[in-house]
Amino acid sequence: MAATVLASALVFWPVSGAMAQVTAYKQALAEASYGDEAIGAFYRQNRYQPVWTGEGELFRARRAALIEALSLAEIHGLPAARYDVDGLRAKMTAARTVRDMGLLEVEMSRVFARFAGDIQSGFLTPSKIDEGMVRVVERRGAQEYLSEMQAGDPGRYLRGLAPATSQYRALLKLKLGLEQDLARGGWGPTVPGGKLSPGDTGTRVVQLRNRLIAMGYMDRSAAASYDGTLQKAVQAFQVAHGLEPDGVAGDATLEEINRSVADRLKSVIVALERERWLPRDRGERHILVNQTDFTAKIVDHGRVTFETRSVIGMNTSDRRSPEFSDEMEHMVINPSWYVPRSIITKEYLPKLRANPNAVRHLEITDSRGRQVNRDALDFSQFSTRSFPFAMRQPPGKGNALGLVKFMFPNKYNIYLHDTPQKHLFAREVRAFSHGCIRLAQPFEFAYALLAAQEADPESFFHGVLNTGRETKVELTRHVPVHIIYRTAYVDDRGAPGYRRDVYGRDAKIWDAMSRAGVVLSAVQG
Repeated sequence: MAATVLASALVFWPVSGAMAQVTAYKQALAEASYGDEAIGAFYRQNRYQPVWTGEGELFRARRAALIEALSLAEIHGLPAARYDVDGLRAKMTAARTVRDMGLLEVEMSRVFARFAGDIQSGFLTPSKIDEGMVRVVERRGAQEYLSEMQAGDPGRYLRGLAPATSQYRALLKLKLGLEQDLARGGWGPTVPGGKLSPGDTGTRVVQLRNRLIAMGYMDRSAAASYDGTLQKAVQAFQVAHGLEPDGVAGDATLEEINRSVADRLKSVIVALERERWLPRDRGERHILVNQTDFTAKIVDHGRVTFETRSVIGMNTSDRRSPEFSDEMEHMVINPSWYVPRSIITKEYLPKLRANPNAVRHLEITDSRGRQVNRDALDFSQFSTRSFPFAMRQPPGKGNALGLVKFMFPNKYNIYLHDTPQKHLFAREVRAFSHGCIRLAQPFEFAYALLAAQEADPESFFHGVLNTGRETKVELTRHVPVHIIYRTAYVDDRGAPGYRRDVYGRDAKIWDAMSRAGVVLSAVQG
């Protein structure tokens, strides 16, 4: 209310009055927008008419709506200092001359455009934070935002800039709940280390119980033993945090239980920024791979219709799976594996130098794809740069890609595929690949995709598979693929989930957000 009154109380000179005043106003607009091509172009196209500093109810509504939106920036995990709402209020109050109005007009447009871009598409550039975050964020310009603001209802337009996804709204709600927990002092004392199992008793069991109560995983209880109720609460916690749900509070489980409210709040604020980075149109049907969750999902009209476990890239500099969006175009049944050059030179060439008969399951081929007789080669003469051959593993059950791969051609050479190494899907942390995403249920994944174009997708798939021939199957409708990285999210049932920061990327994002002025807030419930 105070911001609305302040914005409405601003005294404005009539810019449509005397010619001298009109000229002075235009000169001030041109001067203030010099060097900012987008804003300058907007005002030239708009014939230097005001968006904010005119007289009348519409202009007052725009000013009030902007001040209100800027005042709520921290709710979205945005750095309030980037918009300096107090400084803008002061300039509004101090403006008296026509020149003041022109300078203020451009300043308000500049702050508005910055805020609009930040709340819609995020204020950080992913690739500047981590080389694996190669996502290209959709950005819109100041001209577009100002034209839309001018044409629409001010309050409704500003409120509609944030992502309209159910995930974004759920994260905002989760953020508020954590801020209230922070105001109450957190979740109580942490639980000292050492495994706790059903049947145990003692002070540490009581501390575990109290912490799970504070987190909302069990109702209040006076029990001092690790009974069935506490075991179920531990299992619920483990499921929500991507841990093996064995009901035993081992080291990994206690580490997650002991994380502070502040740590979880940081993850949620980072998740809000990450949600702003995603395309506004995700696709009515799309594939969602959350690296930290080690899952791949098919989502139809906002609902998960298929889910399987996945394996992602190993946590080394050259193998971490990148984050980006693309479109799946086809699948290859009975694929060959064309070994990437980096793997050939780093892993296989040293083995061939030591033993020409090494890796016999791979064919060595020339530039025309013809198989080369390895027995006639002296591998010791080749360096990583001079090695002139390619390598290929023919189709088969032992193929590194398994029996099917799913292609969304991209410059990172990343795709989804089957694997003969099925045992890895039983691991809790599944970061083992060279960067591509391995699927635990690739056949079922294929059936779900083919169901959109085949009357009997399973029979069709196995009919092709049984030929043993490498076969490309086009998807009649391409499916968007979003490879994301979320350590905090809210599931379809509205329950929060947290995951470990496998590659340390979220820690880097939080550092960047913190440096920009994002702070943790404690909110009284």
